[in-house]
Amino acid sequence: MIKNLVITFFILGRLFSTSCTSYLIPVGSLKKQFKNIDSTDLREVEMRGPYGEPYFYLANPIDTIKCKDKAGVWYGLINGPSIEIRFTYGAKKRKTVFYFDRIYLDEYSVTGVQSRFLPDIRKTIPLDSITKIEVQDGMKKFRYVKL
Repeated sequence: MIKNLVITFFILGRLFSTSCTSYLIPVGSLKKQFKNIDSTDLREVEMRGPYGEPYFYLANPIDTIKCKDKAGVWYGLINGPSIEIRFTYGAKKRKTVFYFDRIYLDEYSVTGVQSRFLPDIRKTIPLDSITKIEVQDGMKKFRYVKL
C-alpha cells in the first residue's frame, strides 16, 4: 500500500515538474527575422484545434525561429500554431503572451494575437520597451492542415 502511494506520488511529481523548454530571442534577432515581412507576405493557414475544429487565418511566413537556449547556444525552433512568445516589457516588467505565428513587427512595435478563439483582440507593445523575449512550444493540441 505505502509502496503504491510512493510510486503514485513519484509519477505525479514527474508529470507536474516537467515543463516546456523556453528559448530566448534577442530583440535585434527578432527584428532581423521579421525584416522585409509585411502584410503582403502573410500566408493563409488552416489550423485544427484540440477537438478538430478548423480555424483559418493569416500567419507570418517564418518557418524556423532563431533563438538561444539557456546556455546561449543558437537553436532553430520549428514554427507552429502552438508556439508561444512571451514579452517582458516596461518599467513594471509586464508580461504578455502571443502566438508566434500571429505576431507582426513594424519599425517601432510588435502587435500580436493572444487568443485562438478571439482573434480580433490584439495588443501592441513598443519595441524599445521590451527587455526580454522568450519562446516555447505551449504543447497545446493545435496543428496546421495543408491547404
